[in-house]
Amino acid sequence: MTDITIFDALPDTVVAPEPTRPRLLVIGTALVAGAMSMGMAGLLGIYVESRAAVLAEGGVWLPSGVSIPLTQPNMMAITLVMSVVAMAWAVSAIRHDDRANTYIALTLCVIFGFSYLAQTAFLFEIMGMPAAGDDLGRPPLIYALVGAHLIIMGVATLYVVIMGLRTLGGNYSAKDVEGIYGAALFWNVAVVLYLIVWYAIYITK
Repeated sequence: MTDITIFDALPDTVVAPEPTRPRLLVIGTALVAGAMSMGMAGLLGIYVESRAAVLAEGGVWLPSGVSIPLTQPNMMAITLVMSVVAMAWAVSAIRHDDRANTYIALTLCVIFGFSYLAQTAFLFEIMGMPAAGDDLGRPPLIYALVGAHLIIMGVATLYVVIMGLRTLGGNYSAKDVEGIYGAALFWNVAVVLYLIVWYAIYITK
C-alpha cells in the first residue's frame, strides 16, 4: 500500500497562499520615530546642560521679564493625553472593522492635534520671549525644543489625516491595519516627547 500524504490528496486547483508581506510602513515609522527621538534627546541634553551651567553660577535661566505660565502647557499635556485615548479607540475600531468609530476617533485625534498647535502659538504670544538680545543663548534653545516638537506634532497630525483618508478609500480594514498602527506609533511617540519637554521646560523652568 502506497502512503499518501495530505499534500497528495489536495486537488491541483489549490493555490499556495501568498507570503505575508512585512509591515514596511510600521517598520519605517519606527525608524523615523527613533531618529526623531534621538534628535530631541540631543536638543534636550544641550538645554539641560546649558541651564545647569547658568544656575550653578547663580544666574537666572529665563530672560529678564519673561515668565512661563503653567495653564497653557498643562492644558496642552491634558489634550495630548486625551488624544492617546482617541488613537487607541481608532486602533481598536479598525481591528473590529468598525469604520464609523474609526473615522470618529481619527477625527478627534486631528482636532486634538490642531488644538495643541493653537495652544502652543498662543503660549508663545503671551510669553513674549525675545529671540535675540543679551540672553541670546537661552531663548533659541527654548524655541528650538518647542519648535521641533511643533513640527513633529504637525507631521503626526498630517500622518493621521492621510491614514484616515486611505481608510475612507478602502485601503485599510480589519484585514490590513498597518497604516493605522503606523499612525498610532508615531502619534504616541510624539505625545511622550511632549511630556518630556513639558517637564524640562515648563515645569522646571
